[in-house]
Amino acid sequence: MDRLAISITRYVARSALLAGSFCVLAGSQVALAQPGDAHPPASAKKPAPGRMAGVFHEGDEALRAGDLDRAEKCFRQVLAAEPESVAALSNLGVVAMRRQHWDDAVRLFTRAEKLAPKISGIRLNIGLAYYRQNRFDAAIPPFESVLRDQPTSGQARYLLGLCYFFTGRYAESAHALEFLWPEQAGNLAYLYVLGIAAQHAKLPDLEKRALDHLVVIGQDSAQFHLFMGKAHLNREEVVEAIGELSHAAELDPKLPFVHFNLGTAYLKQQDYERAKQEFQKDIALEPDVPFSYDQLGALFFQAGSDADSERSYLAALQRDPNFLSAHLGLARVEQRQGKYAEALLAADSAEKLAPESAQVLSLRGQILEKLGRHTQAQAAFLRYRKLLEQQRAQREHHMEGPPDPELLGLGQDR
Repeated sequence: MDRLAISITRYVARSALLAGSFCVLAGSQVALAQPGDAHPPASAKKPAPGRMAGVFHEGDEALRAGDLDRAEKCFRQVLAAEPESVAALSNLGVVAMRRQHWDDAVRLFTRAEKLAPKISGIRLNIGLAYYRQNRFDAAIPPFESVLRDQPTSGQARYLLGLCYFFTGRYAESAHALEFLWPEQAGNLAYLYVLGIAAQHAKLPDLEKRALDHLVVIGQDSAQFHLFMGKAHLNREEVVEAIGELSHAAELDPKLPFVHFNLGTAYLKQQDYERAKQEFQKDIALEPDVPFSYDQLGALFFQAGSDADSERSYLAALQRDPNFLSAHLGLARVEQRQGKYAEALLAADSAEKLAPESAQVLSLRGQILEKLGRHTQAQAAFLRYRKLLEQQRAQREHHMEGPPDPELLGLGQDR
């Protein structure tokens, strides 16, 4: 597999969902709220007249104003009086999404979908909630169903193409994404994802079209140099990566993830001081994004500073409780300190997020051995060995490792 090709795939301008990116239900029809909408779209089911209509309206106004506590209180009042209110359930789902409580969002939207299976916006939000948990297989069916109902939905098609990509379904990814060429041909990240999907799907004409256009429009932009830096970084060409990434940072010091990747490059050189500076720059630009906190945790762990490592991993988890790498890092810190019970708790959290991860199973087996729980340890190691055998058979068909942060936001803030 061409790691140069894979690496540039992983850039995107933003990784966070914007508050207006969810389908908000309120009146007589459903649409997707776009960032900056003054009036969120409405639902297929109005609340009953009278007192509940007033409470619902208050909740709707609170949701638009970003007052999530008041909105939740109002919608729960409506739901208590009208247990089958699709609008109340869906807007409670929106509240959960804006709080990044993805499991709660899935549960609420699923209840709403059972009551109103024809409302595609509800299914779009279910897909979004799964996507934000990196549960790409689970996100595919709802996105596919939205496209069956609304073939022109650019957001659903974009996210579906990425889910296909992350799960190794490259031909389907290329087909889904190619459809968006008229509106996305000026988007460097889109062009590269399309090019790589086409490469693995053995569609050379589409691959050449996408990557040639990427070079033409990339020119000397900061984004293009970030792409090239990522390419060198993933090929372990660290010196070249630092050159490209430094140039990108000079052109645009606020470019998302440029400092994150520079920090990663310096970390590979074991230049801990420069790496720390770059991660701190990234945190200053994006204090609510967990990735640099996680990398700082790895940095401090490599440097032997367990207390700082633990604080950094906990900071990452504070921003995203489902951040697998931080759970793993925390387990390793506790393991090295001989705190095996605490290490097992962190490893268990990691296993819940990635039950088929060889890395998680191996670490968990090691910790169980230290706790004297030999039977459980051997079971974990057995699953680990079987998983390794499966991964060897699949290695030529799938990207190695989880998607990088730069790619996960692609298509979400459309």
